[in-house]
Amino acid sequence: MDIRLGDRLLMRKPHPCGSNEFTVTRTGADIRIKCAGCGREVMLDRVRLEKNIKKVMREEDA
Repeated sequence: MDIRLGDRLLMRKPHPCGSNEFTVTRTGADIRIKCAGCGREVMLDRVRLEKNIKKVMREEDA
């Protein structure tokens, strides 16, 4: 899956704060995402993250 810096990710399960939208802040083998609701940053391995993504939204797609 092609995930880039600045992509907004719509996840299958919501964050405990209630938001299910995250922004990618770091890529690599591990990916860091920032919650759009509360601002908390979470680092997940690529395999686990890709399994939980519902939709990838990019600025050029809008």
